[in-house]
Amino acid sequence: MKAIVQDRYGSPDVLELRDVEPPAASGDEVLVRVHAASVNAHDWHVMRGDPYLARLTEIGVSGPSSKIRGRDFAGSVVAVGRDVRRFRPGDEVYGDLGRADGAFAEYVCAPEHLVEAKPANLTFEQAAAIPLAGHTALKGLRDIGKLQAGQHVLINGASGGVGTFAVQIAKSMGATVTGVCRTRNIELVASLGADHVIDYTETDFTKNGKHYDLVFDLVGNHSLTGLRRALAPGGTIVLSGGGVSSGGSLVGPMGLMIRAKLQAPFVRDRLFVLTTTPNGEILAALRRLAESGAFTPVVDRTFSLDEVPDAVRYVETEHARAKVVITAC
Repeated sequence: MKAIVQDRYGSPDVLELRDVEPPAASGDEVLVRVHAASVNAHDWHVMRGDPYLARLTEIGVSGPSSKIRGRDFAGSVVAVGRDVRRFRPGDEVYGDLGRADGAFAEYVCAPEHLVEAKPANLTFEQAAAIPLAGHTALKGLRDIGKLQAGQHVLINGASGGVGTFAVQIAKSMGATVTGVCRTRNIELVASLGADHVIDYTETDFTKNGKHYDLVFDLVGNHSLTGLRRALAPGGTIVLSGGGVSSGGSLVGPMGLMIRAKLQAPFVRDRLFVLTTTPNGEILAALRRLAESGAFTPVVDRTFSLDEVPDAVRYVETEHARAKVVITAC
């Protein structure tokens, strides 16, 4: 089968389209013919081996331990292992491979608990855009942020992959939503249901005197002091990632998160660092939300499998908004 393989860290040029042996389903595994996959900041960080600290703790010292990039996928089941009970050949599914990766390929094998029925009202391309970004948005708002109807939430990075889900999910939960984005994305964020949109090139939300019950920071471009200044009394900050950077960093966005963890026990504000581990409960919850109309994935651009280096380069330059999807895998 065709797949995007990476042997060493570096620029998008290290991503190569190659012929590799196709996987085979055994035990509790589901073999899926991939119709679409999506690009995440995760793919960029693994490609670059950035930050360096992650090489020691997560992705591999001299090169990525997982050679085929991509973690989000949507497609059709072609075979199942003997222990699989929920799926059979022909089922339309989507899923998140986590750090195992492997979705930028014609076929992917995944444990049954990391696979869920594709939302019936969405295309494969839309479904592939959901897993990691949707999971991050839902967990940050519902599970960590404990967002309640009537509360005010600010989403920093509202036009990004996670942000476009977060705006819609927060609105479906009955919150008043303020989205922060650059000028060209104001209309997009407003169209997703944001009650207020702040253009960060004109206004610094940490200094405008407004306060929020929950600040969901998806960018990492403000200090903890600034973020806390934007909180209402008893408010919550949820930190998740920091997108892409120029590469070659020691800790990257982990620096802000480390400081938050160190400060959390000593301040009255609630400070949380969001981490995600793919699981079936979240995928099922996201499927139900999508089918109810609570959100619709926003796809910025699509690329073919042989164009994955260009797709990752597009995300790396930070020009992408919403999700970038790989089609015709």
